[in-house]
Amino acid sequence: MSKPPARARLADAAFTLFDERGYEQTTVDDIAERAGVGRTTFFRHYRSEEAVIFPDHDRLLALIRDRLATSSLSTALVAVSDAVRLVLLHYIDEGDLARRRYALTSKVAALRDREIASVARYQRLFREFISDWMGDPTESASLRAELMAAAVVAAHNHVLRRWLRGESADPVAEVDEAMREVLALFPAPGSRPETGGTTLVAFRTGQDLDALLPSLRRLIEEASEQ
Repeated sequence: MSKPPARARLADAAFTLFDERGYEQTTVDDIAERAGVGRTTFFRHYRSEEAVIFPDHDRLLALIRDRLATSSLSTALVAVSDAVRLVLLHYIDEGDLARRRYALTSKVAALRDREIASVARYQRLFREFISDWMGDPTESASLRAELMAAAVVAAHNHVLRRWLRGESADPVAEVDEAMREVLALFPAPGSRPETGGTTLVAFRTGQDLDALLPSLRRLIEEASEQ
């Protein structure tokens, strides 16, 4: 049976050592030795000890940009949902590695801070895309784009954490539903309800229509005079 690739062996060795010794007590040399490779091989795959822990955010952000770039004005929000699903699927494909990372970053403050900084990069990318889609340079539109981007990232992270904790049997379906709820909060530009017009109210009564018409006519006349 062939060995796993060096990159996978390094990741497995790193997390095993973190469990055994703690993150702060584990060095690059320790990881390379446990994986059966040299320092040169380690740095060929990872820039630092921290890089072993986290996913390749640069590659994930590039995937998101590529998906968003294929959208049109009418399909922009569909592209946002697809991009969120791409990120979730990446974590799901990692399987146990993603769960081991979650357990580690939950315990080590420095790693948690780095993860928060990574989340901010995703939110910024979505905010810039949504702002361009809205095509409105006003401050209120800028705030709306920020709120939308924050909601998009929060929805993804909520579902991801549920899956990491073993609470979600179908995270893809959950994230799709979460995105539908998020995007329903933010109608497309120009789709807000118009002011003015006529409001019709339907109700049931025991009175005959002929008896009601004079009263209804009087109410309509009074309303038109206001």
